[in-house]
Amino acid sequence: MIQNIIEFAKLIPGFMRLSQDDQILLLKTGSFELAIVRMSRLLDLSQNAVLYGDVMLPQEAFYTSDSDEMRLVSRIFQTAKSIAELKLTETELALYQSLVLLWPERNGVRGNTEIQRLFNLSMNAIRQELEANHAPLKGDVTVLDTLLNNIPNFRDISIMHMEALSKFKQQHPNVVFPALYKELFSIDSPQDLT
Repeated sequence: MIQNIIEFAKLIPGFMRLSQDDQILLLKTGSFELAIVRMSRLLDLSQNAVLYGDVMLPQEAFYTSDSDEMRLVSRIFQTAKSIAELKLTETELALYQSLVLLWPERNGVRGNTEIQRLFNLSMNAIRQELEANHAPLKGDVTVLDTLLNNIPNFRDISIMHMEALSKFKQQHPNVVFPALYKELFSIDSPQDLT
């Protein structure tokens, strides 16, 4: 999935024109968030299960005795479920992924003006797409409002993920992670994600 996220980012108009440092930073801080968005496509809402390879795994299959990890699993499923319930098209989901990845308020980005410009283009595109396909959810609350309200959740979940990963590395120092995973999740501090 991580390789697919990187390939997706390269297809976002203008992403490859960002500085290499900004591309790397956006991918490092956004990859886990995009994985959650993609997970929304793999959820079976009626069973509260996710498709993993060829197997449907219930949320309970991810439970551990660690309370922090349990909160992480619950938050991931809650967020993915809230996206799945909106029944977005593939186009809408892709535009949402570009918004999440290009969120201009990430620490450490240098090309803020260009990232903001790309974000605004994605925002306009998703707004048009959603307005054409979805009525407001309740009153004047739109699907876009709901999606944008999820973005702070992604930051929190990413920090929880990095904390769980750090704890796992300390408890299991001999476990070797795939190279791409190590590269993307080698942030020194979970606070670097905010």
